[in-house]
Amino acid sequence: MTYRMKLWVGAGALLSFAGGVALATSPAPRPESLQATELPRHKVPVSKDGNLVVGMCDGETSLEVKGVKEGQSLTREQAARVSAELMETWLKKNPDANWDPAPPPGVAQGQKQAPQQKNPPMGTQKPATGGDIREGGVTAESGGKEVRKEAGVNIQDGHSYGAFTQRDEAVWAASTQQFVDEGHRVFHDAAAVGGTIAVSCDMCHPDASNTHPETYPKYQVQLGRVALLRDMINWCIENPVRGKPLADGDPRLRAMEAYIYAQRKGTKLEYGKK
Repeated sequence: MTYRMKLWVGAGALLSFAGGVALATSPAPRPESLQATELPRHKVPVSKDGNLVVGMCDGETSLEVKGVKEGQSLTREQAARVSAELMETWLKKNPDANWDPAPPPGVAQGQKQAPQQKNPPMGTQKPATGGDIREGGVTAESGGKEVRKEAGVNIQDGHSYGAFTQRDEAVWAASTQQFVDEGHRVFHDAAAVGGTIAVSCDMCHPDASNTHPETYPKYQVQLGRVALLRDMINWCIENPVRGKPLADGDPRLRAMEAYIYAQRKGTKLEYGKK
């Protein structure tokens, strides 16, 4: 056997061995709790008169709305009154519940001593460069492809830690705030979130109170598994709000998640806490 043939044989044996190792060490099936399964849904009582019945996310508290039939939508004023009455009923049943009061307008939950700066209306903010703002990011005048020279090194904007200017920071801050503002808009708009009975997220969670994003991931009883914040947002959209769950990449879901986290700025991260 020639030297070259020996090399080929040896390489083949090595590949076979590596393949055997790969097969022997392939990952075990994911635990059932981590597999994608259809989420449980709450069933609200059926009205004998065919009226709309609105349920809370606890799966137990519900309210029949007289004069509004199943399949019809409430007005925002009606939805707000129904949500308030449901919350009052739930709090009476759970007097010892750790339920935070809604923060004063303009005050983030994690910064109760310092009111947030009032932001311009949605759509009026512009990046410092005059470029377009995109969801979760920005573009400079050249579409994010501007290249500048610093210390003799070409640096592509937005792709080098520590190699950015005050101008960059201003653009990024404006982009981030616009993303959070969009989440605020969707959170307070039943139609924008896809609701069908005019109940919006803020009616039970004013200014995103009692969402506690800092505690996710955690085991969520309603879902019967460990959940991320976006999982719980979707569960609430599908149940109390009577809408369709949003895809993970849906800009509305991402913006609401950003808004909720922004409302808890400065709060200690305690994942898994109930």
